[in-house]
Amino acid sequence: MSVVAKICGLSSEAAVEAAVAGGAAYVGFVFYPPSPRAVTPGRAGALCAAVSAGVQRVGMFVDADDAAIEAVLAAAPLDILQFHGAETPERVAEVKRRFGRKVMKAISVAGLEDVAAASRYEDAADMLLFDAKPPRRADALPGGNGLVFDWQLIAGRKWRLPWMLSGGLTAALLPEAVRISGAKAVDVSSGVERRPGDKDPDKIRAFLEVARGL
Repeated sequence: MSVVAKICGLSSEAAVEAAVAGGAAYVGFVFYPPSPRAVTPGRAGALCAAVSAGVQRVGMFVDADDAAIEAVLAAAPLDILQFHGAETPERVAEVKRRFGRKVMKAISVAGLEDVAAASRYEDAADMLLFDAKPPRRADALPGGNGLVFDWQLIAGRKWRLPWMLSGGLTAALLPEAVRISGAKAVDVSSGVERRPGDKDPDKIRAFLEVARGL
């Protein structure tokens, strides 16, 4: 069975087209202004118009308040809300109830204690995403830093929710990442870019081709 893929941080029609045509199951839009991948709600709404039925549209937020989420949903028809900040399980459950959308919670991983923390969200979220913990720099982003964590930390583990592997993935790294982690779904952003925020349609197609073949 092919590995399911999410292409995150999309901001151009060409990148969205490459993701959808290449078979991505999820397309992601970033609503975190410090990120070079951030888009406005209106821009995301326009890009969503090119997403065919059956492809899940994901919005990535970082410690966003209700007003910010409402503004996005008023312009962009998102299917899933992804939270990549310090949101508590209580906050995740609250947002899910309030907005009636599925919720994905990102777990930043550097050690076993981080992996163990994922269980706190099993009753609140619909999906989990395991990403590398950001570096300790003032300009570090919550995700999309191109960093890989030790995939052995999640190998063989079971959660009650579907989960994705993220963090520094590329077409070249994908087979080994899936083999070690056991991931059935993966998320990529920086690994399909020319430079931060500039998605390369050729790299998107190559990544998805590898994912289909696994």
